[in-house]
Amino acid sequence: MSDFAARRTMMVDTQVRPSDVTKFPVIEAMLDIPREDFVPASRRSVAYSGENLDIGNGRVLLEPRTLAKLVDALDIQPDELVLDLGCGYGYSAAVMSRMAEAVVAIEDSEELAAEAQTRLSDAGMHNVAVLKAELTEGAPKQGPYDVILIEGAVEDVPPAIMDQLRDGGRIAALFREGNLGVARIGHRLNGRVSWRYCFNANAPMLKGFDRARGFSL
Repeated sequence: MSDFAARRTMMVDTQVRPSDVTKFPVIEAMLDIPREDFVPASRRSVAYSGENLDIGNGRVLLEPRTLAKLVDALDIQPDELVLDLGCGYGYSAAVMSRMAEAVVAIEDSEELAAEAQTRLSDAGMHNVAVLKAELTEGAPKQGPYDVILIEGAVEDVPPAIMDQLRDGGRIAALFREGNLGVARIGHRLNGRVSWRYCFNANAPMLKGFDRARGFSL
């Protein structure tokens, strides 16, 4: 077993399984997918740390526990289409591609989107398409989506994103509430999304996902 494979097993045994992540496809994907291949070269040695991993430009790769719990709660099915907003170098898209029919992953940097697509293709994840677009706009032409994952903190989810969620679909986001971060899962039914508390977790705010501030004197 390579050093990275051993770290991968330790990550699942110490960070994922103890966090009430029970769905076998999630555990299997995180045991199998080389996380170190989806981070900047300078960060490979810390790819399995139990914290958000800085990948530059104010963005992070979500800590293993947070990503695993979100994906577990989203309960992705084999015939479903997933929108991954802020995919970074593609690790989350790789994980979800093991459960979904297809994943559309979005990055707002041309360079990062191209890098993610290359890494996913090299890893054999051929049911993932990485597109360059504003995270607040998503990819409406490819939707609607059964599942949406937002990879970073939000105060509000833009209507343009909510409109891309299919009726019966689920959306996961980390809401910034003061100094706290709260992971919630939203279920869309009859055109309305109801959110439920999932767990506490933090991540940097995503550009454009802050709440519009009213003017005051």
